[in-house]
Amino acid sequence: MDRNVPFPVVAVVGLGTMGTGIAEVLARAGREVIGIDVSEAAAAQAVAALERSTARAVERERLTGAERRDVLARFRTFSDIQAAADADLVVEVVPESEELKRDVFASLDRVLRPDAIVATGTNALSVTRLAADSAHPERVLGLHFFNPAPAMKLVEVVSSVLTDPQAVQAVTALARELGKEPVAVGDRPGFVADGLLFGYLNQAAAMYESKYATREDIDAAMKLGCGLPMGPLALLDLIGVDTARTVLEAMYKASRDRLHAPAPILGHLSAAGLTGRKAGRGFYTYETPGSATVVADAETPAAGGAGQAPAREVRSVGIAGSGTMASGIAEVFAKGGYDVVLAARSLEKAESAKARIAKSLQRSVDKGRMSAEARETALERIAPVGSLDGLAEADLAVEAVAEDLEVKQQLFATLDKICKPGAVLATTTSSLPVIACARATSRPQDVIGMHFFNPAPAMKLVEVVRTVLTADDVHATVREVTGRLRKHPVDCGDRAGFIVNALLFPYLNNAVKMVQEHYATPDAIDTAMKLGGGYPMGPFELLDVVGLDVSLAIERVLHREFRDPGLAPAPLLEHLVAAGCLGRKTGRGFREYARR
Repeated sequence: MDRNVPFPVVAVVGLGTMGTGIAEVLARAGREVIGIDVSEAAAAQAVAALERSTARAVERERLTGAERRDVLARFRTFSDIQAAADADLVVEVVPESEELKRDVFASLDRVLRPDAIVATGTNALSVTRLAADSAHPERVLGLHFFNPAPAMKLVEVVSSVLTDPQAVQAVTALARELGKEPVAVGDRPGFVADGLLFGYLNQAAAMYESKYATREDIDAAMKLGCGLPMGPLALLDLIGVDTARTVLEAMYKASRDRLHAPAPILGHLSAAGLTGRKAGRGFYTYETPGSATVVADAETPAAGGAGQAPAREVRSVGIAGSGTMASGIAEVFAKGGYDVVLAARSLEKAESAKARIAKSLQRSVDKGRMSAEARETALERIAPVGSLDGLAEADLAVEAVAEDLEVKQQLFATLDKICKPGAVLATTTSSLPVIACARATSRPQDVIGMHFFNPAPAMKLVEVVRTVLTADDVHATVREVTGRLRKHPVDCGDRAGFIVNALLFPYLNNAVKMVQEHYATPDAIDTAMKLGGGYPMGPFELLDVVGLDVSLAIERVLHREFRDPGLAPAPLLEHLVAAGCLGRKTGRGFREYARR
């Protein structure tokens, strides 16, 4: 044992999944690890889990056989807290019960040296309260790893007003030595990553509970629409429905924000013992308790949309618009084998849009994603026209103009006069009511939402939005067409934000509130969500890409529809928009960008 190494001996109290993962990280970094759990079975499971994990590491040539033996030798398990007496650092990861954690801290006070540091792994309880009840509050801090601990890079280091800054510095340095990215945060339930993540998960649970969308469609929408590694309901099952409810209860107690009030379904599932993967059933049903393999159950939709009305025939498609989204959608339909009429306010604008499509298709050729012949075939299918009259014979007309309700209503009134009987009329709106567009026509049964995501050629998701008046065969038509385009359709009702924006933008708004309240910096929050949540972009990177003005407009629509105070746009977002700081497109948003 090298006493020159910071924290050469570390005790981990609580050998569940998280405690075992933390023990592995420490043992692989050369620390002597004392694993403590009152359950001898839990201790035995921890040893077995470490043996399996290190064996896989040897198979993948990440460890040698000798290194594996050293790691296993450095991990010893005990059932008595007295075993922590020699520890330089104790990491407590027992279940999220304040009473249980206080008992552990009181026991540690009796056995530890005064200079030992105690770190709690809580993400829902107050670090300050736990410290205040300790005999040595100055040595207590929070050290929040993310599951699975060996793989996830983020560690939140939580200090209270009682914590000695030197203890924070020492633990932060250890986290870096372990190959982690430490983020300093203050003491409030959820900290940064879980503070943002669990509100989003809670809203997804409530969305499912209201029968707005199926669990499969909610999860697919967030994976394909936002690039997330898991859908929210699958993630709740992984975390544990009961654990999520505990965290949300603590967050709601601190914030009184209705977005954090646990959705009733979380309580119902927990009470029934349906706590997710660990129980074998939660939002989904699993092969066995602890398995990640989902099996069919009574809620799984029938394959192929059985029972749907027959679809209408679609051979030609009309696109109204000439901007980025209209061009992208026209490209998607042309590559999907449809004849496309691209209608703009002038022939020049329509031809300019087709030229943009030609460049996009050429990039696909250059990257080997399509042949030169396929590019020419797709381009030949697109006919640019300078008037909406060109859409008269379209079987499907798709509106992709500015996100302005009055403009869209005027366009639909025009399409109503021009398009042939039986044509399907679709709007690509991301936040406006589809029914308002439908009511501008004499055939609202033919109107539906078909929300593509930007960039349309690359993004697989299409939200299919039915109004209360949409005909069954119109819905079936759009789902069939979406499948032919090799996109993934998800069904949702005509409600502000649909699935993706209704879940995404409150999360973004809450991130802005964290900065506004000086709780964390944009850089710290972006790092936390990318490393702790597996998000492809942090919230402030995403806000600057989307545009702060666009984001504010969507926030206002959500707030207006749901009347929830927690959805009110953050004042900081409003101030930046008022100042003209709209993100990348203006060179400044939450960050500054080089002018092109």
